[in-house]
Amino acid sequence: QGQLVESGGGSVQAGGSLRLSCAASGRTINAYCMGWFRQAPGKGREWVAIIADANWKKYADSVKGRFIIFKDSAKNTLYLQMNTLKPEDTGMYYCAADPTSRCTTFWWSERSYSFWGQGTQVTVSS
Repeated sequence: QGQLVESGGGSVQAGGSLRLSCAASGRTINAYCMGWFRQAPGKGREWVAIIADANWKKYADSVKGRFIIFKDSAKNTLYLQMNTLKPEDTGMYYCAADPTSRCTTFWWSERSYSFWGQGTQVTVSS
């Protein structure tokens, strides 16, 4: 079994910052791929960022230059530093992980991730 638990969401004004955390346990520890997805109200889940292997990273165009994904292996925790937040960043943010390397080919697909957290809400007001 593996578990992912997100935290750090909240309400912030546009231009502000938040840092999301995702604590991994069980089989998700040292997962090859870890990433963040988000889901805005009334929309489908979309990929935000991924980190794989030691330091292979990718970002969605909508967050590139504003968000940073990184992990602390000693703490078994994945982070998403979100800066210069915009109202369109509002949504439920989900942490995802997979022990295989398939995410390096299909990083945007939910099917590339076997484990999911319950999500943490981020609300950005204008």
